Amino acid sequence: MVPTGQSRPKRALLDGNVARRKLPLRTTEYCIWDTELKGFGLRVRPSGKYLWFVRVRHRDKQRRYTLGSTEELDAVLARSQARRLLAEVALDGLPKRVVVKATPTMDDFVETYWPDLARGWKPRTVTRNMNAWKLQLKAPFGACRVADITRADVVRWRDGCAGESEAQFNRAVPVLASLMKYAEALHLRRKGSNPCRGISRYKREAKERYLTPLEYRRIGKELAEDEAAFPGEVAIVRLLLLTGARVSEIRDLQYEWVKPPRLVLPDSKTGPKIIWLNSKALAILEAVPRIDGCPFVFPNRKRTKPMLLDPWWSKFRRRCALPDVRIHDLRHSFASAAIMDNVPLATIGKLLGHVLPETTAKYAHLADEVIADAAQRVSGSLASAIGLRQ
Repeated sequence: MVPTGQSRPKRALLDGNVARRKLPLRTTEYCIWDTELKGFGLRVRPSGKYLWFVRVRHRDKQRRYTLGSTEELDAVLARSQARRLLAEVALDGLPKRVVVKATPTMDDFVETYWPDLARGWKPRTVTRNMNAWKLQLKAPFGACRVADITRADVVRWRDGCAGESEAQFNRAVPVLASLMKYAEALHLRRKGSNPCRGISRYKREAKERYLTPLEYRRIGKELAEDEAAFPGEVAIVRLLLLTGARVSEIRDLQYEWVKPPRLVLPDSKTGPKIIWLNSKALAILEAVPRIDGCPFVFPNRKRTKPMLLDPWWSKFRRRCALPDVRIHDLRHSFASAAIMDNVPLATIGKLLGHVLPETTAKYAHLADEVIADAAQRVSGSLASAIGLRQ
């Protein structure tokens, strides 16, 4: 594998240290051969550019394949590609599976095919998934070839996210899985080769926060004080408290969707949805002033988009001494209040717009508490009746 013209070819263990080192330049190109993998080498050009390559013997002829520059490929990836090419040549002539030909890097793949893949996602999902690609996936996988990403690569990335980055991993791994699945559909990977299959996510403690009666009173008092200065924001929060809707379903509400006594949403997180309005919620909606020519019930100042609620909510919850309460917790609290009023779980699922009963089942433990409390009260009454001390 070493050219016969070089009497003493230069050898070294080709790793990242060698690639980063300032190697001496000559008037002509020269090669450094790896001490472990025969045929794997690094070309050093007079211009100072370093190129990974592999030399193979195929049917009594030597061929040299350039793998890429050290700026494009790190040493580990270059070595794995060289090993794959050497294995393919060694198995030439033997029965083998159809292998995927040269594939683009993940950076090129995302740039080319992202619009096609994202066409089936909702706009907010597109934004969230693109952020996951840029912030979590691009660095470890951007330079890798689509067909070369293995389960070991994904596991290594997962292990590197242990600790503070566990939540980011959980959000990003479905995006990588979707990219790999689409690559299979385009025949850029073998069918069934998705390296994300079976990769477990980190277990995260579920954030369940329910408002207490005292906290409800605090919120009600602050809402009343803010009503004059922030009428739109106050109306949105009151509707969230009274309907259990998601914040986007009320904040983005348009007048054509208001059909008392319900809101008929053409789309939501789970598809088309109906939100039932009680008399208090109807009164709040009727009190909102309508702006001619504006389709939104709660528009921003320019009246071109729905208003932005987050800046006001961050300050508002601190004034309520509830800095840990997320606006989505109002939805959880609605379910909690319904259970305390003995509303069946199936009915609560309909009110919240859950498609699957499993989604509503996470509130089952609240129902258990109500039943346990009822059992305690019944047992107390019976104990008194039969003359036992309580």
